Amino acid sequence: MTEQVATGGAAGGQESRARRMWRAVEPVHAVTYFAPESKAACDALGTKGYWMSYFGLRAAPLGAAPPELVTALFYNFHPGLVARAVPDVWAVASPERFLATRLETVDAALHRLLGAAVLGSPEVAEAAAIARDAASAAPTAGRALAAANAALEWPDAPHLVLWQAQTVLREHRGDGHVAALLTAGLDPAEALVMFAGVGAVAAEKLRQRRGWSDEEWGAAARRLTDRGLLDGDTATAAGHELLAEVEAQTDALADVPWAAVGDVRAERLVELAAPLVAAIVAGDAFMADNPMGLRPLVTAG
Repeated sequence: MTEQVATGGAAGGQESRARRMWRAVEPVHAVTYFAPESKAACDALGTKGYWMSYFGLRAAPLGAAPPELVTALFYNFHPGLVARAVPDVWAVASPERFLATRLETVDAALHRLLGAAVLGSPEVAEAAAIARDAASAAPTAGRALAAANAALEWPDAPHLVLWQAQTVLREHRGDGHVAALLTAGLDPAEALVMFAGVGAVAAEKLRQRRGWSDEEWGAAARRLTDRGLLDGDTATAAGHELLAEVEAQTDALADVPWAAVGDVRAERLVELAAPLVAAIVAGDAFMADNPMGLRPLVTAG
């Protein structure tokens, strides 16, 4: 998913419904990349390094996608970083195998973190039903990553239904976020520099994690400075305003699924997801210093 500022997003500082739901449930999906089970399983397949496993797991619904397509849809990764992993990752294992691997490893991680009794509970089944209804209502026109995940068969186990529903929902949100960035005239590097400029994520960590050189980062910063959006390393008032517009547009585009399920069921999902997310955050399946700048609604302890 592209980086997003995880606070605010609405006029007057009021958190929007779509942003609240993202913060409430996204850690269920994040297990895919941050739980040790995923990395171990991909290493066993033959992947080399974190990024080959990441791109294999996340891009698998697209089929054996070329690096150009992955770079375009993931938006903020440097093309060279993607090309070091794709298409070689598809020689390691087929997209179908990566799809099976991510489901198997998420299942294993959630069993370790939550236990069979919790995963088999009526509460998890209820959460899965709400999330699936929301995901099924998410429009996919113009949203390639959401569409690719929505086309997958639903698993049987409720906790995996919950995970897959959030996978569709977060890619739906991310696709809309890319549209908002394009509308704002922020290219991939500029978007990252702006997120760092408003203090969402440390600039150097973000630059390194997405593969941009010092020179490319500096050039993006100069372009933003010329537009009056950046002053040194800090976003100007105009920069804050533009990014707030991007986030508000992202939230608006992500709200259709939650409008479909309604406020009562959406808030019930927040309530049901809270203990699950708390256990995920307390375990080793969520990166607190994540490049999305995501701060879950609940925290460990």
